[in-house]
Amino acid sequence: MNIPDLPDLPCYLNGDFTNLREAKVSVMDRGFIFGDGVYEVVPVYAGKPFRFAEHMARLDRSLGELRIVNPMSHDEWRGLVDRLVSAYAGKLGKTLAETDQLVYLQVTRGVAMRDHVMPAGITPTVFATSNKISPYSAAVRAEGVACVSADDFRWKKAHIKSVSLAGAVLSRQMSADVGAVETVMFRDGFLSEASSSNVWVVKNGTVMGAPKDNLVLEGIRYGLIEELCRTEGIPFELRRISRDEVFAAGELLLSSATKEVLPVTRLDGKPVGTGKPGPIYGKLYAGYQRAKLNS
Repeated sequence: MNIPDLPDLPCYLNGDFTNLREAKVSVMDRGFIFGDGVYEVVPVYAGKPFRFAEHMARLDRSLGELRIVNPMSHDEWRGLVDRLVSAYAGKLGKTLAETDQLVYLQVTRGVAMRDHVMPAGITPTVFATSNKISPYSAAVRAEGVACVSADDFRWKKAHIKSVSLAGAVLSRQMSADVGAVETVMFRDGFLSEASSSNVWVVKNGTVMGAPKDNLVLEGIRYGLIEELCRTEGIPFELRRISRDEVFAAGELLLSSATKEVLPVTRLDGKPVGTGKPGPIYGKLYAGYQRAKLNS
């Protein structure tokens, strides 16, 4: 069997700090069998986790929806993240200030014989690792990126940050197949989100996003975008946004841990607005960079 050679990166698994090559999980883990678990991806800038409290709050919400007890306190999670971040920087022979990172946290229900019923009394599986952030270049940001659109065919509990990501994988592949960055999705004619990003529509100077409900994963940047808009005096609104409004947008933006705020300048091969990143994007991106420095 041809097994890819994993990088020798530090990770944590069920109480032990090890590396990706050595870490092993039971084939009967419910995360492997059912996708029965949740995850978080925390960006870390110069050794400081960005909006860590918000990530922990969302982790609590997701675990609560799946009826999994959080196996760690927030302080314990922070200690785990700090240790992984230091280990990764040390692996590279760099200081914390030199290594922006993405820390991946995952909790599954644990190991049990296969049964759809949630087993009682089993211990959750906890896995975490860290890797570098690969930011979009200044040249890409100056031109903006292309996206495609699609119907949102995923389940109706998108607000859970679940490891059951087959729908996200399929939708992201639709854009990858044509060289685009994301797939912007619509449910019943209204904007939901992209495969792994939230989507923001700028119309007449107002930044608009889909409502926080069960059809959208509330990205950590939901609150941040609202804060940045308030600081910049930009009107902000969450409501149902029609497909026609998205395609007529003056600006279209993506947000996620890896994209931060990213301008979409082409959708289904057609220009968005002027076909160039707009002024609202410029203000939000600059504000985002200031927020990172103050994290």
